[in-house]
Amino acid sequence: MPSSRPEPALLRVLAGESLDPPPVWLMRQAGRYLPEYRALRAKSGSFLEFCYNPGAAAEATLQPITRFGLDAAILFSDILVVADGLGAKVEFREGEGPVLEPLTPESLGRLKIARMQKYLEPVYEAVQRVRAALDPARALIGFAGAPWTVACYLAEGMGSRDFAAAKAWMWGKPESFEALIELLTLATIEHLSRQLEAGADCVQLFDSWAGVLPSEEFRGFVVAPTREIVRGVKQRHPNARIIGFPRGAGAMLEAYAHETGVDAVGLDYAVPLEKGRALQKRLAVQGNLDPVLLQVGGAAMQGRIRAIRAAFSGKPHIFNLGHGVLPATPPEHVAALVAAVRADP
Repeated sequence: MPSSRPEPALLRVLAGESLDPPPVWLMRQAGRYLPEYRALRAKSGSFLEFCYNPGAAAEATLQPITRFGLDAAILFSDILVVADGLGAKVEFREGEGPVLEPLTPESLGRLKIARMQKYLEPVYEAVQRVRAALDPARALIGFAGAPWTVACYLAEGMGSRDFAAAKAWMWGKPESFEALIELLTLATIEHLSRQLEAGADCVQLFDSWAGVLPSEEFRGFVVAPTREIVRGVKQRHPNARIIGFPRGAGAMLEAYAHETGVDAVGLDYAVPLEKGRALQKRLAVQGNLDPVLLQVGGAAMQGRIRAIRAAFSGKPHIFNLGHGVLPATPPEHVAALVAAVRADP
């Protein structure tokens, strides 16, 4: 029997429909700017313990939906759970962010997909819990970090400005680096597929450090793995919808949008609106309010929201930020953003 569940607005746009107003959700919509999140986090041990606690992760996922009525929930998790699941040593330190034991060509063999498949079961249970509790008219988004971005953290052992260690490995020992990217590509296909099987309606691929690569390497380590992930996920889930977010892609954004097979491309806040509009001839776009404008709020934010809506109207568009919500953002500014997106032009 056909499902009686209403099709969420986000999925309609990912299928190529134009909606007015557009669906709205925000990257990092669950997090430190919410007092209810901070209260939950205080009871949840380490950050990774929080991510692997299905009840807590599900509650954090739903908090911004309860408060703001956004059109989609994105699973509360982290892009580095794949690295952790594979066997890398990952921890999150207060004030520092992720810290890993740097991976080398010699230690690459310790990463195992079979380990990840069992280790990340709590993540998939959290997806099931969210889907069971979420309004059927709202979409649930699963996600993963893209291979290049996860490889950057593995090689560096932390965040970086230039990711010199990752690039040195990429150019200095290309065969083993390509083996790492291949492993992460297969692991990402598995992780995204398992989230879809658990109840996610669509998935997003975060390539946070895509912008640090020259064009040739961008094609080899951003475009090519993304294309393989899209192909692999859709082989297992033919109706899956995939959003790609290649932050900082710049001049390579069009190649990413046209060559990877994603159903929508996320625009960072530096992408000119006219460039995003041109991409809408081929696929949906998502974005791209500067998170600092959300933090500032007021007339400046309202004016930019109107400009973004006007630029992307009449074509498939998902309203979002051009990066994640900043921790100092007042929650009332998020409520004002949602109201502004849904207001008559």
